[in-house]
Amino acid sequence: FVDKLLAIFHALFYNEIQIDEHGKGDFMAVDENQFYKACQLMRTENRPKSGIGTLGEKTLHAVLKHYYEPFADNQEVKIGSFVADIVSKNGIIEIQTQGFDKLRKKLPQFLEYADVTVVYPLAKQKSLCWIDQETGEVTKKRKSPKQGTIYVFFELYKIKNMLLHPRIHFCFPLLEITEYRYLNGWSVDKKRGSSRCDRIPERIIEEFRINSIYDYYQMLPKELPENFGTKDYARYTKLTLRKAQIALNILYSVGCVERVGKKGNAYLYQIKE
Repeated sequence: FVDKLLAIFHALFYNEIQIDEHGKGDFMAVDENQFYKACQLMRTENRPKSGIGTLGEKTLHAVLKHYYEPFADNQEVKIGSFVADIVSKNGIIEIQTQGFDKLRKKLPQFLEYADVTVVYPLAKQKSLCWIDQETGEVTKKRKSPKQGTIYVFFELYKIKNMLLHPRIHFCFPLLEITEYRYLNGWSVDKKRGSSRCDRIPERIIEEFRINSIYDYYQMLPKELPENFGTKDYARYTKLTLRKAQIALNILYSVGCVERVGKKGNAYLYQIKE
């Protein structure tokens, strides 16, 4: 165990992580078979309940952790005053199934040791099941019309000051998910304002990765005019105006777009070559 621990920290301190000349990390490709195995493992009655940081762990988080690192000794490793989900030859992998707010304190410490990949799952396809807490009855699956997209700027904005750190990377697995919610909302049908019970991943479809500034260009639709504003970006990405403002704020901050003037009170942007 001591030898294994020393090997992990040797990899961290000497930065033995493969990054090619374009900044593309040598990260795990989509492996549907491995993902299926991780899903099956978490559905068994022998799902681990103990260990540092695993208490109350939700299914989605547990599946992703076992998908990206099946070797249990590399899971839940203490780095500084925090516990990292995964520490291996690929550096530190932190799986975030909620907001990026919780990353603000731990990321600076993690980045001192090694490259950090933040994994943030997106529901490309989602089905809903409703649970009646009084009777325990669960409804049949119904497909949700909402689909997750790669435009996750609202979360990225929360750690905006760290986006250009040379050691930070992002991985957004797009998944097929079944979400279970309690019928405890404030509306007549008890669905609006309801609380989520759990999210069960069914399949991994693809991954979107950000390893360098070049990857942010994939968030700029090809249909954008040469000079464009927030409304143009919102129209081609199908984001709300508020989210489009945040998106362009991020893209300007990382250097993908530049401001070339104003139309009224709104900035006009141009893609920076």
